[in-house]
Amino acid sequence: MTRYLLPLCLSGGLLLLSACGDTTDKAAPEEKASVAPAATEAPAAPSAETPEPAPAEDYKPDPAVKPPAAVEAGIGSGDKAIPAAIQGRWALNAADCPKKPGTDLTALVIDAANLRFHESHGELARVRERSANRIAADYKFSGEGMDWDRLMVLSIADGGKTLVRRDYGEGAAANAMRYTRCSA
Repeated sequence: MTRYLLPLCLSGGLLLLSACGDTTDKAAPEEKASVAPAATEAPAAPSAETPEPAPAEDYKPDPAVKPPAAVEAGIGSGDKAIPAAIQGRWALNAADCPKKPGTDLTALVIDAANLRFHESHGELARVRERSANRIAADYKFSGEGMDWDRLMVLSIADGGKTLVRRDYGEGAAANAMRYTRCSA
């Protein structure tokens, strides 16, 4: 009997699911060698690579609300600004944090009204929801000779060490992205 272990993350714990197959194993010899036998020890703690549920993923956009034609008045100040806890320099790859601007390919710099990526810029156009650690907003993007609109949720996790970004709409990434805060 062939046994496969599949890790499943549950609120800070790790659950291993086992599935049994028939006794005739049709896998190629090199694939058989890579299948690990069932562990008899307790599972290890989740690694840093194991994603936790992202607070940005619980947002449900209203499909009837279309992107604004222009940036709304007052954007960038007060309750129409990106929260201070989210502002700063972030990187998808922590190794990009010490790099000089322009060579930091996964860096994202956020101020009160702007998202600056390596080759594109997003300007805050409308705030849909906002709290001290989260914003759901529409942005007007430009980069590499193109312009586009994007609904995005940005939220803080891990006590301010992680930024979770979730994009919505046509051309949006399927999953949330997690950035590491770079030191000043």
